Amino acid sequence: MKPAEIPIVFACQGERLFGILSCPESSAEVGVLIIVGGPQYRIGSHRQFVLLARILAAAGYPCFRFDSRGMGDSAGDAQDFADSRPDIEAAIDTFFANSPGLQRVVLWGLCDAASAGLLYWQATKDYRVAGMILLNPWVRSEQTLAHTRVRHYYGQRLSSKAFWRKLLAGRVNVFRAVGELSAQLVSMVKLRDESARASAPFQQQMHQALRDFSGFILLILSGRDYTAQEFTIWLEGLPEGHKLLARANRRCERLIDADHTFARAIWRQQVEMLTIQSLAQLAGTGE
Repeated sequence: MKPAEIPIVFACQGERLFGILSCPESSAEVGVLIIVGGPQYRIGSHRQFVLLARILAAAGYPCFRFDSRGMGDSAGDAQDFADSRPDIEAAIDTFFANSPGLQRVVLWGLCDAASAGLLYWQATKDYRVAGMILLNPWVRSEQTLAHTRVRHYYGQRLSSKAFWRKLLAGRVNVFRAVGELSAQLVSMVKLRDESARASAPFQQQMHQALRDFSGFILLILSGRDYTAQEFTIWLEGLPEGHKLLARANRRCERLIDADHTFARAIWRQQVEMLTIQSLAQLAGTGE
């Protein structure tokens, strides 16, 4: 049976926002708030958020997905992910007001929406947030981008048989290829010290949230995605970054073949399964 879906209009700083609440047959203590980032709205790429919300509601977890200011059916000016705290807070308030029995919420976000979830908690320390499910979080900087290109793009080219066949056949501009690689290496080295001295404010806040948040975190990273690769590089560069995911209530899953938005059904279903497993663990522990 298809879960009930309730359209809800709510307020955020004087603007009217629109969301959809997917309801299970009975009330539940744990629910999921889907945060939407980038040039996207509550439907999601290839209906990802619609399908996820219905799967979660069918499994017994209420789910609320909404359009941030200036996106989809919501009024106002579009906001950068780093400025989405009011939208998320208003959505959580609305979620609780319309979900009898709800006591804890898990923030679920892809790309800069995942980053927005961390930034929200770091700014508010909202006690209602019991967990986060973060897919390919966004940490873009010149340094991470340069490092990613060197490690993955050029590394893959140099290990590719097709590249060497083209090179030996004279179909590769050697001087141009070497020049591009040299420029990326210089950029990476130049920016490394600058990055160590002063990372972007949003990166610092994300680091603090990963360090300080005591709830459950599930990190899902795609194998075929620069954003996920950049996040891994950024995490490796943090002081004791390896320890941030080594705690008992932290889990990192890498879907090796998946792209950024988990576009194929098999990848989407893996994400759904991992999400439900995490919610079941959270609901079972009561933490």
